[in-house]
Amino acid sequence: MRSHGQGFGSGPGQGNCGSGHHGRGEYEGRRAAFGPFGPGFGGPPWGGGRGRGRGRARRGDVRASILVLLKDRPMHGYEMIQEIGERSGGAWKPSPGSVYPTLQLLEDEGLITSESDGGKKLFTLTDTGRTEADSVPDAPWEEAGRGIDWDAMNEIRQAGFGLMEAFGQVWKTGTPEQRQKAISVIGEARKKLYLILADED
Repeated sequence: MRSHGQGFGSGPGQGNCGSGHHGRGEYEGRRAAFGPFGPGFGGPPWGGGRGRGRGRARRGDVRASILVLLKDRPMHGYEMIQEIGERSGGAWKPSPGSVYPTLQLLEDEGLITSESDGGKKLFTLTDTGRTEADSVPDAPWEEAGRGIDWDAMNEIRQAGFGLMEAFGQVWKTGTPEQRQKAISVIGEARKKLYLILADED
């Protein structure tokens, strides 16, 4: 999906969206278009921009998910991250920064053990850990994706990417006057979106 953001600085001279127009002035123009709370130009706020967008879950869910996964078979930490992402339907993919400390904690508690496997750690439940795993929900990752309308989310994403793609094309190839018009259009669209929330015409 990041291919939609190519108009914002890919290829030769990355970060430059038009010859002779770059640096802070370029940033301010983009910021003015979407406002201070607008999307990062690697993607919209519901996608990959600014380190957000992949569903989050409580710390307890990370612990419970690891225990449940290890009931099936021994796994590496990276494998667990991928498995949770797949089983949650993409709603939640925990970060290494949450998984690996949890693995260390579980090992300290005697619930799992680890052994070297091709330069990686392979984690396995202990008997105590298996008893603990039996006491948690069978699919802790499901909570992260509950209540999400995936069809509506996809429509929103496509609309957002289309808008950013069009704006990026104007910014990359347009004249200064055309760029300014594009900023005005985006600003007006942003205001109208907020008015929708206010139930105003």
